[in-house]
Amino acid sequence: MKILVIGGTGTIGSRVVNGLLSKGVNVNVMTRDPAKATGLPKGATAVFGNLSDPHATRDSFKGIDRVFMLNAASTAEAYEGIMGVLLAKDADVGRFVYMSTHRADLTEFLPIGGGTKLPVEKAVAISGMPFTILRPNNFFQNDYWYKDSMLNDGIYPQPIGFKGMSRVDARDIADVAVSTLLNEGHAGQTYNITGPRVETGPSSAAAWSTALNRKIEYAGNDMELFERMHGFMGSALVNVYRRFYEFYQEHGLFATEQDIAGTTRLLGRAPRSLESFAIETAKEWAAK
Repeated sequence: MKILVIGGTGTIGSRVVNGLLSKGVNVNVMTRDPAKATGLPKGATAVFGNLSDPHATRDSFKGIDRVFMLNAASTAEAYEGIMGVLLAKDADVGRFVYMSTHRADLTEFLPIGGGTKLPVEKAVAISGMPFTILRPNNFFQNDYWYKDSMLNDGIYPQPIGFKGMSRVDARDIADVAVSTLLNEGHAGQTYNITGPRVETGPSSAAAWSTALNRKIEYAGNDMELFERMHGFMGSALVNVYRRFYEFYQEHGLFATEQDIAGTTRLLGRAPRSLESFAIETAKEWAAK
């Protein structure tokens, strides 16, 4: 079996690649950046492709049995995602797993929410390929971006608000992705992938306070601070992320009991907690 992973050098995708390799699967990783190919784990094969250029990319799908697609947030996300589905369909791929976002139906108007992902979900669903859609919540590993702010300034600046989100570990998302790629019984299913509890900005800061053994304060719902800290993304992407966080500050993003039970069933265990992730990560930072 040969599986193509689209988005295989990022936070989730790299863990999916490693999970598949551990199962002895032949894995190709699509990348548009040759520099990233040098960092792939042993056993993974880099294939160069760009979903914005389908003619040049279609050969990357030849001989592929199954696809995992996580195409990055961008102004071209919906187009690239749909082209990924079409290229897989043209190549007679036997299973397609797409990573969307939790409760995409709530954010049809947001460019990095349902606005870009729902059209891709629809393309996947009507493609004729056996498919599974994964909808994960905000993941713990986003907090890596805030290491310096927490260690140097005692501030947790991710503006997730006071209502909160059912945040989830990227490793749990990857474990579910690997399972749905390799095992039967997931065709036509859409799964919400969540953590075990709702985490607010203050509760996230409290988890890091315990893990780092120092007081970490939530910076509050300060979107001007967010824009200053994330200018490296470019103004267009920072703007849509700002809208994303403002929406969830107002409404939250909560798992249902069924979501948590479903995630537990898919994992075969309880999903990891933010507290355990923070303690583990703090030890890794201290060791370095």
